[in-house]
Order: sequence, then structure tokens, then C-alpha cells
Amino acid sequence: MENMSYTETFTLTGFGDMGKTKYVYFVFTLIGYLLIIFVNIVLVLVIFLERSLHEPMYIFLCSLSVNALYGTAGFYPKLLADLLSETQVIPRAGCFIQMFVIYGYAAVEFTNLTVMAYDRYVAICKPLHYTNIMTDRVVCKLLFGAWLFPFCSMALGILFSSRLPLCGSHIERLYCSNWSVVKLSCVTTTLNNIVGFTITICAIFPPLFFILFSYVNILIVCQKSSKEFRRKALQTCLPHLTTLINYSITMLCEVVLSRLDSTALPQIVVITLSLEFLIIPPLLNPLMYGLNLPEVRKRVRNMRQRKQVRAPCNIPHTVKT
Repeated sequence: MENMSYTETFTLTGFGDMGKTKYVYFVFTLIGYLLIIFVNIVLVLVIFLERSLHEPMYIFLCSLSVNALYGTAGFYPKLLADLLSETQVIPRAGCFIQMFVIYGYAAVEFTNLTVMAYDRYVAICKPLHYTNIMTDRVVCKLLFGAWLFPFCSMALGILFSSRLPLCGSHIERLYCSNWSVVKLSCVTTTLNNIVGFTITICAIFPPLFFILFSYVNILIVCQKSSKEFRRKALQTCLPHLTTLINYSITMLCEVVLSRLDSTALPQIVVITLSLEFLIIPPLLNPLMYGLNLPEVRKRVRNMRQRKQVRAPCNIPHTVKT
């Protein structure tokens, strides 16, 4: 077996032979990435500039959009460059950095959704104590934990993978994935499997428990309340539930695909399933919240109206003839 333990580059073989169609993919990918940047930046700016939106729910939403910008920045620029390149290679260091960014984004997304569920639980189940519980200090602690824990756990898993001696350099994906690199190992990966399994369990089940706990209590309170109260609770929880369900499905596709033999599936199916969590959540989340939360819609309209009012005054009025 050829020893490639000291290889400096990896080859991404998921692109296959696209021929001239790669330029079509490039255009659509560029449009999609620019749209992701636009909608998330708009949402962040609206929340940042409007002091009335400086509340925990909107701050957590802003964190969700910042994470989307962070995660997609670790994937789309490299993908766009590869679509225009004859060979899709990535340096060893760049590969592990990309893994850290993408997996960190995926984990932070889930912890962000967890603290958002807790926020809704306090707002609906303990409305009279909301301001006393969700203080600025508590919000900062929740955000700090939502970002720190995922990054530490991802760094630990990637550290174990980076120390493996490798007997290959071909990764059958469009980006560097941890399991694809581990499969190239020349030695047994039992320790990596244990570490990876532990990290996955810790990253999924504690947040999932808190989310279920929050929504079970919300349902109990709603059952005892009026129809108007239930309507308002549904209005504030629906975007979060939609985001959570969508993200869970996309991540499930990614986990299953990474662990199973995908060679029997059509390439377009493999690519679509492996990229869902980098396409749908970053684009859907700001659209869902921007369209469904009345306060965000109202502030966006106000900003547009103020922009129109501030238009240059030296433009002559239209003269009727």
C-alpha cells in the first residue's frame, strides 16, 4: 500500500467530470451565496440598528445569522474556486480548518436553536418573570456557552483526526469531512470512533433534552390558556419550530450519508443531501423570521421608508405637461 502519511494536499473527488456544466453550477452557486450573505446581513443590521429589537429573542436570532455567515464562508468561496479549477485540491492544513469551520457552524446552529427554545419557554411559561430571568448577563452567558462548547468539542475531534497517519489523499466529497479523512487512516481508528461518538452524543442529546423540555412546558401552558394566547404563542414559536425541524432533517441526511456507502446513489443525490445543511438553513432562517415576526417586518419597512425620505432633495420634481 502506498504510504501517503505525509501528504500535503487532499483531492476532492466529489465533483466528478462536470464538463462545461460547471460554469452553470458556478453561476447558481454564486447567486445562492450572495443571497445568503444579503438576507443574513440585512437581518443582522436591522436588529443591530433598531434599539427596540435589542431583546433576547432578536439577539439570539442575530447570533443565528452571524453563525450562518461564518459557516458558509468556510465552504462557498472554496467551492466557487473549485468549480472554476481543473483540479480540486486543498492543502492539509486548509482541509482541517475547513472541517473546523463547517462542523463548528453545524454544532453552534443547534446550540443557538436550544437557547432560543429556552427563551421562548421563559417568555410563554413565565412571562411575569421574563425580564428578571433573561437579563443581559444571562443572555451573554447563554451566547457564550452556545458558541464555546461546540468549538471546543469540534476542535477535540479534529485534533484526533489530524494526528492519524493517512494512506490516501482522495476525499469523495465537495468539502473536507471528518469521516472521509478518518477512512484514509493507515491504522485502527477505534479511539477516533469513540471520541467522535462521544462528541456526537454530547452535541445532540443535551440540547435536544432542553428543547423538548421547553416545548412540552409550552404546550402544557397553551392548553390551559385562551385561544388568543395560543395564537400569539404559535406565532412566536412557529419560525423557531420550522427552523429546528428543517435543520434536524438536513443534519440527519448529512450524518447518514457520511456513514453509509453512497457509491450506489446518483452523484446529484449525494451532492444535494450532503450540502442541504449549508444551503437551506442559512437561507431559510432569516427569511422565515423576517417574514413571520411582525416586529422584524415592521422595522424593515420603517428602514425602507426612512431611506426614501432621505433621498437627495436636489432632484427636480416632475413637471406635468
